[in-house]
Amino acid sequence: MDFKDTFDTLKDKATDLAQAGVAQSKRLAEIAKLKMANMAEEDAIKKAYIEIGKLYYAEQGASPDGAFAAACERVTASKAAIEANNDRIAELKQPGDPEPEMEAEIEAAAETVEEAAEAVETAVEEDKQD
Repeated sequence: MDFKDTFDTLKDKATDLAQAGVAQSKRLAEIAKLKMANMAEEDAIKKAYIEIGKLYYAEQGASPDGAFAAACERVTASKAAIEANNDRIAELKQPGDPEPEMEAEIEAAAETVEEAAEAVETAVEEDKQD
């Protein structure tokens, strides 16, 4: 076997390997594309399930059929808890006069925070000068 035959054999093997690599890359790319498409379809299914549940609750939530009763009760309970929380938030946001003792404590705490901030600023400036 001469040098030219050996070179041609190596060149053919390299070409075959390159073609196999390209084919493998194409297969992997297609697999990835199909997996992404499947994920998008699964997301569409989840959204459809959610929409079905919302529609069922809107139409039958007050008197759900047997298997749906527990889920509808959970939704109703959660909605009631959200409403109660929102009512409490509204109460807490109402401006009102805090008790005089509480107001004095708030002012004292604010002064302490201001003093601490000034002390930190002074320490930082002294460190810069050193």
